[in-house]
Amino acid sequence: MDVIKIALVGIGKIARDQHLPALSADPRFELVATASRHGSIEGVTAFQDISELLKAVEVDAVSLCTPPQVRHELAAAALEAGKHVMLEKPPGATLSEVEHLRGLAADKGLTLHATWHSRFAPAVEPARAWLAERKVRSAKITWKEDVRVWHPGQEWIFEAGGLGVFDPGINALSIVTRILPQPFFLTSAELHVPENRQAPIAAELAFKDAAGNPVTAEFDFLQTGPQSWDIDVETDRGALKLTHGGAKMFVDGALTHEGPDREYPGLYAHFAELIANGESDVDVSPLRHVADAFLLGRHTAAPAFDY
Repeated sequence: MDVIKIALVGIGKIARDQHLPALSADPRFELVATASRHGSIEGVTAFQDISELLKAVEVDAVSLCTPPQVRHELAAAALEAGKHVMLEKPPGATLSEVEHLRGLAADKGLTLHATWHSRFAPAVEPARAWLAERKVRSAKITWKEDVRVWHPGQEWIFEAGGLGVFDPGINALSIVTRILPQPFFLTSAELHVPENRQAPIAAELAFKDAAGNPVTAEFDFLQTGPQSWDIDVETDRGALKLTHGGAKMFVDGALTHEGPDREYPGLYAHFAELIANGESDVDVSPLRHVADAFLLGRHTAAPAFDY
């Protein structure tokens, strides 16, 4: 397979922290251009917007790291120009946007990769295999982190479409939708929205799976000190616990799997494989659960939040 010439659109924190190191370490990709209003990469041709980039530089693929509210227009432009597209999570601001992009990619014979980086955490697939041989009795998600540490000054995250606490919470949902053997459905939700913001800063969700077993989630964007990225699953033959965002797996309290952070290298390896095979990967189930929470959830006022 020839080296994939790729452009990175949106040069912010996630691009610098994760995408650039992953691309630099993968010989299947060559970063040839960037497009961003607020950033650039030394030694890489830079543009202010994607339309300028697509006219001036030959690229095979585009990776979008912008906030979700503006991603659909950018992705559609890249697909219309005949480029494969990789989408940061969440893949769009709405489900309808993503479905449109899915159809557009299919019509043009291009790869569309809606990424869920937490699914590439080292203990996720071992957890999936372990649960496949057991009956789940209940599952509990505890996902609490400090927004000031992980999203410093990112005002867009609390705007409409920015998802608020569901920006990290959707990572947990991406893991649970991958590892649980049965689908689950929202029954109730409580969304705590700061009085000066549009998106929740905390949330509690209750689901039931297809067999009627409870699945619960607690999301919080104001946790200081130790951060919590945990998933607990009770089964008919033991208890499973994922910690550190899926990096470690415990069975009945004993550590069984752990590994280094290879989430974004895993995403790009998968993207390269999809392109080589002429396939797409567009699973919207985590985003659908978030949409259900906004549709069904009760909104309660929370104190004003400022960075």
